[in-house]
Amino acid sequence: MTERPVGTDLTVTLENPRADRIKKVHALTGRSARMKSGTFLAEGPQAVREAVRYWPEYVRELYVSPGAHAKNPEIHAEALARGIRVFVGTDDVLDAISADAQGVLAVVGTREETLPDDMSFVVVCVDIRDPGNLGTIIRTADAAGVDALILAGDCVEATNPKVVRATAGSLFHVSVVKAAKAVTVISDLKDRGLLALAAAGGGSAPLVGAGSPRLSGDVAWVLGNEARGLPSDILDAADHAVQIPIFGNAESLNVASAAAVVMYSTAFERQKLP
Repeated sequence: MTERPVGTDLTVTLENPRADRIKKVHALTGRSARMKSGTFLAEGPQAVREAVRYWPEYVRELYVSPGAHAKNPEIHAEALARGIRVFVGTDDVLDAISADAQGVLAVVGTREETLPDDMSFVVVCVDIRDPGNLGTIIRTADAAGVDALILAGDCVEATNPKVVRATAGSLFHVSVVKAAKAVTVISDLKDRGLLALAAAGGGSAPLVGAGSPRLSGDVAWVLGNEARGLPSDILDAADHAVQIPIFGNAESLNVASAAAVVMYSTAFERQKLP
């Protein structure tokens, strides 16, 4: 492998797409390598920019092609300013790591998240398996001002490359906490004073109108699996099972769309508070 300093001791050029370093970084597209190394990939300018700005102490290395550097020079500059080592690689080198990186990616260390003590707006994902759905939910949670997002049961990992890409950098803004049992999570949140609301197609409480739950207080929304929804024990554990109205002929909303509806409904109500 060719590595030679260019401009600063923190910048190194790479020209061999078959080098061991490149193979090791590429391996992070697989779950086993991520689990073993405790690192994951942030791919694309937006994700890498936010990782460098918000998680600089966890960014191990940054890889960028000359073309991507020309388009996003601030990413390279901010990484160097924070003491992050930058590898400038040919297009072949970057493509050998990831075809989805748009010429820039970072190796990021995993961070153990804990629930904030003063949280008042929480989303609980139960058995969400589709990476695109989970990434979109995280991105929407960031936009809606959610304090924390809890992954309960058999959710896809938040560091899955497809999840990270779908968050568009929001993974580095929101606390995402892993939990085992959803029922226990709901009980704990209720003990903290949050109203636990399960989004359910057959829910008895409407999202809006007479009989709808109060959304302006401390709220935890519980979202279920794409195909199966929420099991009965979780619906029973929640304070209310809430149905999103369907005004057209669609059978239902997918979980990411439903999440956006309930999160923004809550955010709008919270914004009305003095």
